[in-house]
Amino acid sequence: MPTRTVTVVNESGLHARAGRVFVKSVLDHKCAVTVRKGDHVVDARSTVSIMSIDCGPQDEIEITVEGEDAARTLADLVRLVEDGLGER
Repeated sequence: MPTRTVTVVNESGLHARAGRVFVKSVLDHKCAVTVRKGDHVVDARSTVSIMSIDCGPQDEIEITVEGEDAARTLADLVRLVEDGLGER
């Protein structure tokens, strides 16, 4: 399972709007995706779950992907976070 650690760069962190952008991208792929912050791991198919990890600006998250085309899915998600989740 490919995994990458990435820093959240947008000023508001993974709040509702940014979380929804992330989840929409996850749902566009055919993979299981989890996000970890510290000891908290969530299923990335839910905006509420993503928001529950309380991820602010400059926090690091670990994204893990399993399934068909996992490497491309991971690359897409990492790029999305590094680009500010549509808020930069």
